[in-house]
Amino acid sequence: QALSEIEGMGGRAGNLQEMRVRPLAKRTVDMHGFCNPSGFQRSPYLSARGNFASIFQGSSEEGYKAYHADKYDEDKNPNGIINFGTSENKLCFDLMSKRLTQADMNMIDPPLLQYPDWKGHLFLREEVARFLTYYCKAPAPLKAENVIVLNGCGSLFSALATVLCDPGEAVLIATPFYGGITQSVFLYGNVKLVYVYLDSKVTGTSTRPFQLTVEKLEKALQDARAEGVSVRALILLNPQNPLGDIYSLSELRDYLEFAKRHELHVIVDEIYMLSVFDESATFHSVLGMDRLPDPQRTHVMWGITKDFAVSGIRFGTLYTENQDVANAVASLCYFHGVCGPVQHKVAQLLRDRDWINQVYLRANHARLKAAHTYVTDELKTLGVPFLNRNAGFFVWIDFRKYLKTGTFEEELLLWKRFLDNKVLLSCGKAFECGEPGWFRIIFADKTHRLQLGMQRIRKVLEEREQEILAEEKEQPCQSDQDGKADSTDEVIFVSCHQEPTCASSSSLGDLIGLLQQQMRSSDWLQKNTAEQFA
Repeated sequence: QALSEIEGMGGRAGNLQEMRVRPLAKRTVDMHGFCNPSGFQRSPYLSARGNFASIFQGSSEEGYKAYHADKYDEDKNPNGIINFGTSENKLCFDLMSKRLTQADMNMIDPPLLQYPDWKGHLFLREEVARFLTYYCKAPAPLKAENVIVLNGCGSLFSALATVLCDPGEAVLIATPFYGGITQSVFLYGNVKLVYVYLDSKVTGTSTRPFQLTVEKLEKALQDARAEGVSVRALILLNPQNPLGDIYSLSELRDYLEFAKRHELHVIVDEIYMLSVFDESATFHSVLGMDRLPDPQRTHVMWGITKDFAVSGIRFGTLYTENQDVANAVASLCYFHGVCGPVQHKVAQLLRDRDWINQVYLRANHARLKAAHTYVTDELKTLGVPFLNRNAGFFVWIDFRKYLKTGTFEEELLLWKRFLDNKVLLSCGKAFECGEPGWFRIIFADKTHRLQLGMQRIRKVLEEREQEILAEEKEQPCQSDQDGKADSTDEVIFVSCHQEPTCASSSSLGDLIGLLQQQMRSSDWLQKNTAEQFA
């Protein structure tokens, strides 16, 4: 519909605001959520699809461009932008650069310089099958014939959307979710997204904030079908980006059984599989289940980008037992292939089990845990609630108390304010979060950048806090924040989230924050450690 309406503008210079995209019960893709409509001029050189692609951008893309134009550098550009918005692991360059430059990586055989099997060289697919069998704890050896290799999981999403859905059909996905999926599925494949909105309030059968339940899946699916939308698949992210949730085995089984009842394909993205950095958390891969409810409709993807801290090496892999799906995706690998020398390097990396287990994963998990602890301790000092999780590179933060009116417009202004102060975060709208005020911060970075970035964040929040206090003193006490979500102990630092509604309650909040800060700055905790008590 959006494409046809752009085309309907003809050659005249139109404003995107003139278009009215009617989202399905507010659950399907809303073009205005991720397009930049200001001053849009239709190009006579582009098709309707080309025009749509040229304006398809959100805060994440805008911030990413700003960062690349003004990157922080400790020596060359100390006042540049610190990037806490792009989900990359910047903690292991020393380990990976050393491993990728060893002698076994640099072999060039003639087959590596020729066209491969579009599914990927057999030696690599065999190595991927062995790797996934081991780390996913598969009950039986996985088969190379079910492995397909592409240049990243974004390409996998677009290829799967293309071969599983016709244009205009839809895929079910829980929000908030990694926004790049929208580009892969909707912009590239012309497939809709039907949102399963999750919120921070713990109600019904939920036991934690933003919990995905079968009841929520059922409701979203029935709403979509009532509107005449054909839903063909469900996307699951495990571990979840941006929440950091890890699904339990029983949850995974429930989701897969739901999909089987409704004959839905399930696309499971496990790209943070090896980035669970705390022993208290256990990751369960779909490939490790004793029995899949519907093996022919279950498709699992993984890549080295996140777990091996090499986002510049584009490599993703799909595992599916459905040979029709495998062959259809393989036909698109012509457009998304991985070059031969890179396939060789990835195979060498994946087969080096001793180095992965004894050197890389130990160091990576320790560094991720230390960085996560630093950032979350800073958030606690600031009195900012967040989800306390142990997977991925991100923390899902609750900045709602810094929004006066609690709107997405105000969220965007706060995001821009962070960017003006030279720190890039990701706002909740970029993940289609249903509640304004949630942000994602990436912590997988070096200590000096984390320290400086958190200083810049603190400055913005303290300034915003003073502005809100000043505004409240000028206005009579009123509460326009009814219905704010409750929290549980899953949200650190807050038992029940409420906004300050007048000067007196603000003063109490200030006092509590001051007491918390004094507690953390006191040497009592340092002198009386758990080890000493033990």
